[in-house]
Amino acid sequence: MLLKPSQHVPAQLITIPGATGVTMHLLCSAADGAPTCALRKFTLAPGGCTPRHTHPYEHEVYILAGAGVAFGHDREQTVTAGDTLFVPPNELHQFRNTGSGPLVFLCIVPAAVHAQPVDCVK
Repeated sequence: MLLKPSQHVPAQLITIPGATGVTMHLLCSAADGAPTCALRKFTLAPGGCTPRHTHPYEHEVYILAGAGVAFGHDREQTVTAGDTLFVPPNELHQFRNTGSGPLVFLCIVPAAVHAQPVDCVK
């Protein structure tokens, strides 16, 4: 078992086009010996957003704090702390902070997504 205090995990600024005010903490990944999944924590500053994008893998999202909207299935849905989302492979999606404080969420993806060091989300 690996215990890694999350406050010791460095924040990575997400620099891909269309991302605004987004940081990621890679909490658990292949680098930690996780063969199947990677666990990430995203923080979106007020007014921040991820780009609208797709990728060939699913991910699961759990909203920890804040308020915002999640775009998927060609519509936006309000999200708040305690909500869970499933984003299937190849679905166009986006997260946007509409609140006055940070929007914070956990996101689980296949470990292979982060098998190499990255400075942005693909």
